[in-house]
Amino acid sequence: MVATLAASNASPPPLGQLLREWRALRKQSQLDLALAADMSTRHLSCIETGKARPSREALARIAATLDMPLRARNALLLAAGYAPEYAEHDWAAPALERMRHAVELILAQQEPYPAFVLDRQWNVLLANGAAMRVNRLLMDGRESRHANLLHQVFDPADFRPVIVNWPAVAEKFLHHLHAQIAAAPTDPVPRRLLAEIARYPDVPAPGALHEGAAPEPVLTLEFRSRAGTLRFFETITTFSMPHDVTLQELRIESAFPADAQTAGVCARLAREYAAA
Repeated sequence: MVATLAASNASPPPLGQLLREWRALRKQSQLDLALAADMSTRHLSCIETGKARPSREALARIAATLDMPLRARNALLLAAGYAPEYAEHDWAAPALERMRHAVELILAQQEPYPAFVLDRQWNVLLANGAAMRVNRLLMDGRESRHANLLHQVFDPADFRPVIVNWPAVAEKFLHHLHAQIAAAPTDPVPRRLLAEIARYPDVPAPGALHEGAAPEPVLTLEFRSRAGTLRFFETITTFSMPHDVTLQELRIESAFPADAQTAGVCARLAREYAAA
């Protein structure tokens, strides 16, 4: 598939609005941003009010100063009347073949423990065999209703009933989703996802579970299964210095056993699969 440039079909918001939103997010005044981006405050003010059109180079300095993600940098260029700079390849595109191979190696090396790949919309793009084996155990062989991890966690008819500490897990996912919104305030996708999962029953309010005993070093996800309680903690892997929107937004989540019982069950599932 030929690369596309990351752009929205909708009309881009005004350049001044984008700049003000990002300055507010990064807690920078016009003076702060102008100094860091090597321009006069007057020129930046004229850009924000639409009285001056910045060059691509000036926009690049502004975007770098504000530490904007690639999708937002493309939106900034579009709002100023320029073509986007960063391509957005489909995950199956030939241009990403080496990156896919690297991801597949990471998934394979995680065996016999689960690992999976998520896009910016929390859709599961890839999963290793361990993830599928553990999921079948947790769901008693039933398929998930969703390909989206957020809906899997929040839907009472999906994985939610087997998550022992679901309120804490739900709050963790809400925290990540709010962080995603804060990191890209002009991106409608995380706001839409938040609205969708908020429709499920008994979704906890942010910060509602921070009372009582001191928390563990990392959140452990606890699942009930016919093989006993399984406990995992997770790590997230991302690409370093990506120049493609898809790659920047991709993340690999790897689950590690938090106790010997969980490690033993994962090893047994792998042996049974190999012997079948």
